[in-house]
Amino acid sequence: MIIADRKPLEEILEMVEDCEKVLVLGCKGCVTVCNVGGTKEVGILASILRIARQKEGRPLQVDEKTLERQCDPEYVSQVKDLVDKYNAVISMACGVGPQFLSEAYPNQKFFPAVNTTSFGGATGHGVWSERCAGCGTCIIHHFDGMCPIARCSKSLMHGPCGGSAHGKCEISKEVDCIWDMIVKKKMEQGRLEDLIKAKPSKDWRTARDGGPRKSVREELVQ
Repeated sequence: MIIADRKPLEEILEMVEDCEKVLVLGCKGCVTVCNVGGTKEVGILASILRIARQKEGRPLQVDEKTLERQCDPEYVSQVKDLVDKYNAVISMACGVGPQFLSEAYPNQKFFPAVNTTSFGGATGHGVWSERCAGCGTCIIHHFDGMCPIARCSKSLMHGPCGGSAHGKCEISKEVDCIWDMIVKKKMEQGRLEDLIKAKPSKDWRTARDGGPRKSVREELVQ
């Protein structure tokens, strides 16, 4: 899933500095799972914004709504009768959400309330960790399902660097060395020789360096 963190309140307040009426728009997708942009978080942010502006002596009307997804025109269309009623819309979706909204409603201002950080999953209660770099052609089958591109600080694909120690990356004792994990798993399975086999170079043509990417399912195109 996409992992995100809510922006600092000061930054959001600065965005709506000149507004008198805003809509805080949540998303029931990934940001709900990581407790950043779902219905509950929309309510919290809306309340905080009202209180903050009330203290300034400049009341701000803040309405709330949460869509099933903000990355799908079908759901984005559900606010077509709402967006023009506000000075701005604050999107609590990942970075995709406000872009889809902006394209659908070019006459409105859309502000992001969250910082999109990575693709990953839950590693503990209240903890989410990056697992994928979204680099296109996936090669983790060479590494027993673990990604050295996303999880190695240097994205090394041919073995560990000389900086790791005791299974930890040199950048932090909190970061596991993914190559230590890969090698240990190979050893436990008696397949260490897999790592010395010649492998084809990764195809980077499907990575972000080629510009914005698009996936097309011909059987679904109407």
